[in-house]
Amino acid sequence: MRLGGLPLIPAEQIQNRVRELGAQITRQYKGSELSLVVVLKGAIVFASDLMRALDVDVSLNFIRARSYAGTESKGTVSFTLLPDMMLEDRQVLVVEDILDTGRTCTEVMQWISKHRPTSIRLCALLDKPDRRVIPVEADFKGFVIEDHFVVGYGLDFEERYRNLPAIHVMEA
Repeated sequence: MRLGGLPLIPAEQIQNRVRELGAQITRQYKGSELSLVVVLKGAIVFASDLMRALDVDVSLNFIRARSYAGTESKGTVSFTLLPDMMLEDRQVLVVEDILDTGRTCTEVMQWISKHRPTSIRLCALLDKPDRRVIPVEADFKGFVIEDHFVVGYGLDFEERYRNLPAIHVMEA
């Protein structure tokens, strides 16, 4: 695998869309306190920019869910870090880097639902509907993309390329 040429989504386009998402989420939660639950590791860069684009009170929490080995989904989700704050009676926004098969998002949302939040919604930077195995939709989404393996802006290939400011396609 190698990094493709030009970015699929340039850095400036990502930053513009993150600001738009921030405004949209702010309208949804204006006057409320919002608990962000960031899915590690991939969503950390997106979440950092997104929370600065929000004009609401925000608390921050993390969950680590893994379903990939290399470029393929394993078909199972494992949690290696869970939120350390109460989610009961909170408005929760799950922040995910990519909505792909739907397995990880579904497992995360089910885990959070067991903790009785007031509401739970999903914000995904990228949506790959062609790969969906479990029907799940993001309430807020940055970009819909075709079925490419992508890296950059927090997304990785074997822990590499997270630091790229744009989204790139990996090529065989």
